[in-house]
Amino acid sequence: MTLPELTPKQQRFLNYLEQTVRRTGKTPSLRQAAADMGVSHAAISQMIKILEDKKMIKRGGHYSRTIHLLRSSPGTTAIRRQGKEAPIIGRIAAGLPLYAQEEWDGSILIDADIFRGSNLFALRIKGDSMKDAAILNGDLVICEPRQFAENGEIIVALVHQEEATVKRFFHRGDHILLKPENPSYAPMKYNFDEILIQGKVVGVHRGSDVMESL
Repeated sequence: MTLPELTPKQQRFLNYLEQTVRRTGKTPSLRQAAADMGVSHAAISQMIKILEDKKMIKRGGHYSRTIHLLRSSPGTTAIRRQGKEAPIIGRIAAGLPLYAQEEWDGSILIDADIFRGSNLFALRIKGDSMKDAAILNGDLVICEPRQFAENGEIIVALVHQEEATVKRFFHRGDHILLKPENPSYAPMKYNFDEILIQGKVVGVHRGSDVMESL
């Protein structure tokens, strides 16, 4: 298929979008794009409209900043084209974090072909307690909202309605065991009323292109 002709400025902006999404996993804001490109917000908005008219990109919706890249530029690596946004949760409170929008810390664009669940959210990992499950400090775990868990699943739990933790879940008769994936940390035992399950971890996003399902 022949690609539409782009001006040098339009080509540069398209390359910027591709590289940014490939590196960060999300679409840059208008403010960020304007700063990175050294132009005004209005110029960015105009280039987005032009690229959309030329069928190079598609906006996710009137109120969404998500941009789907429909075609790759010549000489660039093809990137994931079917994406959806998942909110990054800065802090988890009681109740499913999906609905606590005041706790959102931005969003991430995830591959809809890999992560097919609805209402997914992301949580940033702090520490190395899950390193043997390939979940490292600074990673974003992609989570499916849930208030139940099966034995052996990696889950997000709210402990004592205060601290969110990502651990492997086990039901042990009269208590719950949350097990880390690092021998330096001991499993933690809790009563049923001390734990609120908030979601199941279904994938991990690390750095530039590393996004894997579990």
